Amino acid sequence: MIKGIIFDKDGTLFDFNATWGTWARQMIEAETAGDSDKFDALTQVLGYDPDANRFRPGSVVIASTVDTVADHILTVLDGVAKPELMARMNSAAAQVTQQEAVPLGEYFRELSDLGLVLGIATNDAEAPALRHLDRAGVRDQFSFIAGYDSGHGAKPAPGQLLAFSAQTGIAPNACAMVGDSTHDLDAGRAAGMTTIGVLTGPAPREELTPFADVVLDNIGAIPGWLRAEGLLAA
Repeated sequence: MIKGIIFDKDGTLFDFNATWGTWARQMIEAETAGDSDKFDALTQVLGYDPDANRFRPGSVVIASTVDTVADHILTVLDGVAKPELMARMNSAAAQVTQQEAVPLGEYFRELSDLGLVLGIATNDAEAPALRHLDRAGVRDQFSFIAGYDSGHGAKPAPGQLLAFSAQTGIAPNACAMVGDSTHDLDAGRAAGMTTIGVLTGPAPREELTPFADVVLDNIGAIPGWLRAEGLLAA
C-alpha cells in the first residue's frame, strides 16, 4: 500500500515550459546584455529553443540545481561572479507565476482525504520553492519540503526522499516518488520507492518509461492509478 507521496515541483506540480519558457528567455537576454553571440551560445549551453520559448528534452535546466545551472552559464559569460548570478536567478525565479499542471488546491485536498502523507523534493532552492507553494496556496498540505540546499542533497541521490521517510515514519516501500525527469525516478528507485513519471515536463514518455513503474499524463491521474493497482488502503 502507498501511504506517502513525495513530489518533484517544476514539471510535476507546475507545467515546466508553460512556467519557465518565457522567463528563461528574459533571463538569458538580461545576462547577455544584447550580445547576440553570447545569447546564441547560452541558449545552446542551456538546451533552450529561443524560437519556441521552450527547453529541449535533455536540457541541463530540467533537473539540475541552480548551482549546476550557474556553472553552465559561466562557461559563456565572462567576469560574472557566481554568488551574484545565483542570487539573481533565485530572486527572479521566486517571482515567477507558476502554471499549475492541475488545480492544485483541490487536488491535494483529495489526496489528504485519501489519508496520504505528502512531501516535496525539488532541485530548486528551498526559499523560492516555498514561495511558489505559498503562492499556489498549498504549502500547508505538505509534511515535508526540501530543496537542494535543505541539507539532504539533491536528486538523483535519494537523500531528500529518505529524509521524508524518516521524518514521516513511512517506510520507503510504502512511498511513491512522482516526477517529470529521470533524476526524479532514479532518486525514487535508489530510495526503494514506487516511481511515477509525468509528462508535464520536457522529457517524453519513452525517456521516462524505463525508470518508472508507470508514466501518466499528469499528476491528476495518480489517484485513479493507485486505486486500479490496489495500492490505496480501503
